[in-house]
Amino acid sequence: MGAAFFYHLTESPLEAALPLLLGKARERGWRIELRGTDRARLDRLDLMLWERPEDGFLPHGMAGGPHDADQPILFTLGQGAANDPACVMAVDGAEVSAEETQALERLCVIFDGANPDAVAHARTQWKALTDAGCAAQYWAQDGGRWVKKAEKGDS
Repeated sequence: MGAAFFYHLTESPLEAALPLLLGKARERGWRIELRGTDRARLDRLDLMLWERPEDGFLPHGMAGGPHDADQPILFTLGQGAANDPACVMAVDGAEVSAEETQALERLCVIFDGANPDAVAHARTQWKALTDAGCAAQYWAQDGGRWVKKAEKGDS
């Protein structure tokens, strides 16, 4: 049974934090679905990953191509990634469910701490997942590193 990890961006934007989080998940050997809500935003994140070779290449693709099932990281706008992910990273308020969390190794909800709507949505997601029995951890940036601030359930 998987766990939900909530990542509260307070010191850096998604564009800076995402390559690190994706890299950590890939180090575990996981296939990843990066789930967003806006195609233009996903296109910008896709381009950003291609243009940052100094951070190390993260192989990825946008859903809808002929090789979706082979992608280590697949960008999507919804559930049901063809790459059979062990980890889903939800950004920009993308929807998640308790059922999928329990079937995954890890669900990551990454949200912008400077956006009150994003924080409120993440709180709603935390409550829904933990009320459904999912283990969850809340991490926040602190001095350039991630610090676990809360935990609920077995994770």
